[in-house]
Amino acid sequence: MEELPEIAAAAVPAGTRLLDVREADEWSAGHIPGARHIPMYEVPARLAELDPTERVVVVCKVGGRSAAVTEFLRRHGLDAVNLAGGMVAWQAAGREMVSEVGARPVVR
Repeated sequence: MEELPEIAAAAVPAGTRLLDVREADEWSAGHIPGARHIPMYEVPARLAELDPTERVVVVCKVGGRSAAVTEFLRRHGLDAVNLAGGMVAWQAAGREMVSEVGARPVVR
């Protein structure tokens, strides 16, 4: 079986397409600016919303759910890469985050 491609939070270039697969409350508490939010359980039904010509970095809290979604997307022909360590690693790398609740963004 092919090894799942991953990228470190510090190595994600600006302008990268990001897909956040966490739950709505996690997203609201803190997410990456410009990321697209499709909860993990909705990805199969919303697959057509993703552009098959663009690489997408898949994000969750620590990398488990995003790894499963990355594998699913790759099986369906998309160029998907898992964000190693998820939002926890993103925050630890000092990367930008925003919140939907008007408070300081946090990883939940």
